[in-house]
Amino acid sequence: MKKLFLTTIVALTVASCTSRLGNTSKIGKHQATVTGTQWVLADDVANKPTLLIEQNKISGNAGCNNYFSEVIIDTSAGNFSTKNIGSTRKMCKNMTAETSYLSVLPEVNKYVVTETTLELYKDNLLLLKFNKQ
Repeated sequence: MKKLFLTTIVALTVASCTSRLGNTSKIGKHQATVTGTQWVLADDVANKPTLLIEQNKISGNAGCNNYFSEVIIDTSAGNFSTKNIGSTRKMCKNMTAETSYLSVLPEVNKYVVTETTLELYKDNLLLLKFNKQ
């Protein structure tokens, strides 16, 4: 009985984790270009962060402050990496979502794009999901 219970719990945990991974079968494969596209975070948070991808840089609003960064995108392998992220320094009432967003962004190393969504991953773990604006 204990083995059955434990097996069921493990199976449910694995199923719930894999459903949150997004388009994992497309990770590491050729992706469409995302240059010149504006995205808005899909999560249900107030003052949703935005992301504008240009030639070799990204910018947007993190919820309160504007941010900017260099970006390296390799469409042939779906690689995405940022460096030298900077931002304005306004203080807002609730900085939790912005702080989390700006701390996760440098962890991204892969991306998967469809017509209407952009998913940013660290290896096979979905970190951020955006909708096309």
